[in-house]
Amino acid sequence: MAAAPVWSVDPRTGKRREQVAVEATAAEVDAAVRAAHDARGALADRRVRAALLRRAADLLDGAEERIVEAADAETALGPGRLTGELGRTTYQLRAFADVVEEGAFLDVLIDHADPALTPPRPDLRRYKIPLGVVAVYAAGNFPLAFSVPGGDTASALAAGCPVVVKAHPDHPATSELSAALLRRAAAETGLPAGVIGLVHGFEAGIELVRHPLVAAAGFTGSVRGGRALYDAAAARPHPIPFHGELGSLNPVVVTEAAADERAEQIGTGLAGSMTLGTGQFCVKPGLVLAPHGPAGDRLERSLAEAVSTTEAGVLLDHRMRDAFIDGVRERAALPDVQAPVTPGAGGEHTVSAGFLTVPAARLADDGGTHDLLLEECFGPVTVLARYADEAEIGAVLARLPGNLTATLQLGAAECAGEEGTAEGGAGAGDGTGRGVSAGGTGRGARLLAALTPLAGRLLVNGWPTGVAVAPAQHHGGPYPATTSTATSVGGTAVERWLRPVAYQDTPPALLPPELREDNPLNLPRRVDGRPER
Repeated sequence: MAAAPVWSVDPRTGKRREQVAVEATAAEVDAAVRAAHDARGALADRRVRAALLRRAADLLDGAEERIVEAADAETALGPGRLTGELGRTTYQLRAFADVVEEGAFLDVLIDHADPALTPPRPDLRRYKIPLGVVAVYAAGNFPLAFSVPGGDTASALAAGCPVVVKAHPDHPATSELSAALLRRAAAETGLPAGVIGLVHGFEAGIELVRHPLVAAAGFTGSVRGGRALYDAAAARPHPIPFHGELGSLNPVVVTEAAADERAEQIGTGLAGSMTLGTGQFCVKPGLVLAPHGPAGDRLERSLAEAVSTTEAGVLLDHRMRDAFIDGVRERAALPDVQAPVTPGAGGEHTVSAGFLTVPAARLADDGGTHDLLLEECFGPVTVLARYADEAEIGAVLARLPGNLTATLQLGAAECAGEEGTAEGGAGAGDGTGRGVSAGGTGRGARLLAALTPLAGRLLVNGWPTGVAVAPAQHHGGPYPATTSTATSVGGTAVERWLRPVAYQDTPPALLPPELREDNPLNLPRRVDGRPER
């Protein structure tokens, strides 16, 4: 039986552009994984890893025109967006090179022997080592930053782990181009091509997560697909870590004071955030709690005006377009749900932006009738839930699943903690029993405390679309936002692909260089509880 062809498809027309590859067989997946496994030793030198990451960034920058053209033809995301995404991608490759050279990610700890302690302490030396081959499952909505040359790949290579990427079917040509540039970077830094593998096909993805030489996996995509792979990773004879980003509603709470002060600004800001990239961002605000009354009405009118002027856009593929249209239709049919601006089909190949409204009381607890509104709908739509009081906010938040982000829109006095210190409301019980506290007792602090258990990143008076690549960034959250507590963005993303090892009473000549007394690699270390340098 002939291998199934892999086609590059134009989402603007739904027509095939070219055959890029064929779906990988089980034997081909095995070959890619074994080549990666054999390349582990070549990545042992941190200087070589840093050089690889920087050379990859240079080659990707040098091929900007070709990469942007290929990615736009397959995703319809536009040259402007894709040029920015390529810049983000190469920036994070160079940022991980800096992380590798600095060496703090190895988390070196040395405790010298102390027989005077009770019980006596032996000589203990601990650091982190790479897990092994990492399987990366590319995202559809970020053909670069969360795909073949993206954060999972960059952080795994930084950790010293070879990578085999399962390409996303929406941009196979971009994936092949990116992988070729990464392999060229490997060759130019003296590394085997096997440090970067690429396979296509659904069955190849299953074979990859089940392969006994794959030591960990990173995934960005749907709840359904991610959960299936997560379960497969856990069901292996030797389960492996599976770091999946699956889905997020990204709730926003707008206080009455914030709406009073800047309803129009909030409405237009929300419209821009929810329609950015045709609503295809994992941090798109999908549920907004806004007050009843005149201020909330002003916000809703502003949102309607801004969304109404948004042009129809193309989603990543027609399957997603169909799912968006069906999802919106099903949500709009629920009791007491209105559509001030109706989202749906904008044309044969496009979708139009819009939003739905519902009384917040309907979401608080109505026997599950409106639970669909508490699930992500991928595309340019959000739900505006109008609440009567702070207790109603708390009741809705208590029913939300885990999220990547949660946002507060506060008034000036609330930001300063000057709006009063009455107890109760949303902060009195977040519905989780986790006892999270904030740095004050006013409304802003209470609401922030209620949102904290729900998300990995909390924003005040901003919008969640846009995830800065920075050391303090956290892109993750409680399930189903992610399947682990780790971040997939920022320098600490490297920690996902490492495990700690401690050496006890080991003769100096046998210790790894990272743990030797004279610190030959000049690493940042903690010795006997204190920083060494």
